[in-house]
Amino acid sequence: MREGRKAKRERTGKSLNLILWFAFSAFALLVIVVFIIVQNSLILRQYRESTLSSIGEARGKMLSELEGAQSSALLGERLTDIANDYGLSVRLIYENGASALDFDAGKNYAELAAMLCDQKEEGMLPGYLIAQNSVSYAEEFSLGGRSAFLFVSAATQQYGELMAGLSWLSVITALVAVVLAFVMSGFVAAFITRPVTEVTARAKEMARGNYALNFKKNYYCAELTELSDALEYARAEVSKADTMQKELIANVSHDFKTPLTMIKAYASMIIEISGNDKKKRDAHAQVIIDECDRLTLLVGDLLDLSKLRAGMNAGERTVFNLSEEVYSVAERFSFLRETAGYTIETQVEDDLYTEANRERIDQVLYNLIGNAVNYTGEDKRVRVKLYKKGNRARFEVIDSGKGIPPEEVDTIWDRYYRSNKTHKRPVNGSGLGLSIVKNILMQHDCPFGVISEVGKGSCFWAEFPLPADEAPMESRAARGKEEKA
Repeated sequence: MREGRKAKRERTGKSLNLILWFAFSAFALLVIVVFIIVQNSLILRQYRESTLSSIGEARGKMLSELEGAQSSALLGERLTDIANDYGLSVRLIYENGASALDFDAGKNYAELAAMLCDQKEEGMLPGYLIAQNSVSYAEEFSLGGRSAFLFVSAATQQYGELMAGLSWLSVITALVAVVLAFVMSGFVAAFITRPVTEVTARAKEMARGNYALNFKKNYYCAELTELSDALEYARAEVSKADTMQKELIANVSHDFKTPLTMIKAYASMIIEISGNDKKKRDAHAQVIIDECDRLTLLVGDLLDLSKLRAGMNAGERTVFNLSEEVYSVAERFSFLRETAGYTIETQVEDDLYTEANRERIDQVLYNLIGNAVNYTGEDKRVRVKLYKKGNRARFEVIDSGKGIPPEEVDTIWDRYYRSNKTHKRPVNGSGLGLSIVKNILMQHDCPFGVISEVGKGSCFWAEFPLPADEAPMESRAARGKEEKA
């Protein structure tokens, strides 16, 4: 049943191959029909223009002969020769229908003469007369003191025969052309749709979770190449997101499982072992509290990250002393001096202000310093800098750790990223710190990044815009360039 619904869904809509084939074939057929119509009309027009031009030239020569005629016998020969040269027939008749030419004297053209007389009365002479099977020209003039008509005509019967032959030829040509058009359009449509079909098949494979594909390919047109590039980028991003999602689920599950296991274990110990021993009971209860705090931190970071990515909790922006904030956040790591022997060096330029959400920027500073503490080297040394750079305040946190491999530099800001290298973690964290930093800084349109070299440590930096008019504040006393926290 499921396969049947799938097959039915795949048959929905018309195939692009069929649509292109039909469109090309219809276009080819339309071109052929238009060509035949235009061809026939042009032939008719050209034939008529050619016939009228021939009649006009012959008429001019005949009138010249009539004006200089010496004898009717010689005149008849000259007019006949001119008419034959142009493929025409000539009649020279009086109003009663009698022929004025000697070789044609035995014939009477009364009907033609009557028609020409009617044309004369209607004011249509001299002029051309176009009938179904002929094109003619008639003109009245005086011949030997008598009124006569010069009538020159060309038969169009040959044109009709020519058009009939052309019509059959056109039909045969059209049939051959249509067949060829159908075949060629089929090949062209298949050629155009083949890469689209390939890309579609790969996209379906990717939708099924197969990311071991390669959309990158140079196709015959720029649009398909751009589509393949876009799908390749989407595949890489979806693959990365899928990997990160699996890692996120695994890591979050692990981080939830461990505290819950410890909470349950120590709660059982309180019930079964240390319930009446205040010292042990308090120690076990403190473990439960610490693990609950760890869970609260993890849940809070997950909620913060979700809200930031959804564009929520942007917060109100105010102008505040960034230098004071950096000092304040660095002071919060002072417990590490006595408990773990860490050194936090501060090189902070005083009275640098910025306009942002103070709580969010405080979170950025804390996460970056905490990240440096977690990954610094055996000397346990972290340097914190803040100085003016152009129209921005640049914040830097430098550690002396193992550095970040080049292939991991672009992924350190991803959700729940953890470096493969071993490190100590004296500061509690959820693994979402850098992702939260990234989203906060992007929300504030602040540039940020990392400069790292394997074996030489890392420098995480962010730049905050300086307000146009900094609020004057009492300068804080000069501090030493190095503070041990």
